[in-house]
Amino acid sequence: MKKIVFLLMSIMSLGLNAQSIIGAWEMYTTSENGEKLKSVLIIADGYQVLTIYNADTGKFIHTNGGTWKLEGDTMTERVEFHTDNADLVGTETSFEVEITDDTITIVGSDMVLKRIDSGVPGQLQGAWLMSGRVRDGKEQLRDIDRPRKTMKLLSGTRFQWIAYNTETKQFMGTGGGTYTTVDGKYTENIEFFSRDDSKAGLSLVFDYELVDGKWHHKGFSSKGDPMYEIWSERE
Repeated sequence: MKKIVFLLMSIMSLGLNAQSIIGAWEMYTTSENGEKLKSVLIIADGYQVLTIYNADTGKFIHTNGGTWKLEGDTMTERVEFHTDNADLVGTETSFEVEITDDTITIVGSDMVLKRIDSGVPGQLQGAWLMSGRVRDGKEQLRDIDRPRKTMKLLSGTRFQWIAYNTETKQFMGTGGGTYTTVDGKYTENIEFFSRDDSKAGLSLVFDYELVDGKWHHKGFSSKGDPMYEIWSERE
């Protein structure tokens, strides 16, 4: 299993072709004990995340990600979070890949990810940082440059949030799945949730709007608590 996770981690360092790699990608493998594993890679402008979970039960297994840059056929990733090895946080890794319109292949391996989407149709594609909340009608903003971050990456159909600290290298939690944006409603269909596997299968509906470039997100959490969050695009 460790071998699979380590190899899959290399996907995060793809030698990709700029805008053509924006979106979501997936791959299925089988674990040593026969579990069907799903790996989902979300790539936004400058940021990416890979997650592995049980395709049948939604049991969370692994996530890692951070920033990326492209130089020729080589992608260099700087790790910001890693659930298996915190010592990798802050380090860089590079890999060579081959890209087609529909696949990403790790050169020198049999690993192939197939495209899920190219950044559409969802209206919130990109990398976002939690930048505040609204309580009692008042905005309470936070510094998005601090080490403690809650980041959300979205392709055209996939979403994932990750809570982590780049200074302490601590990973706090993550969750993700598919999403839609229709008529001011943002709907999340949860496929994995690291803190509670039983949340897999839930659908949550929120009101959303973009106000001065910020994503206002209002509804109820997976625990049923009211929430009003503000997210800012990560640059």
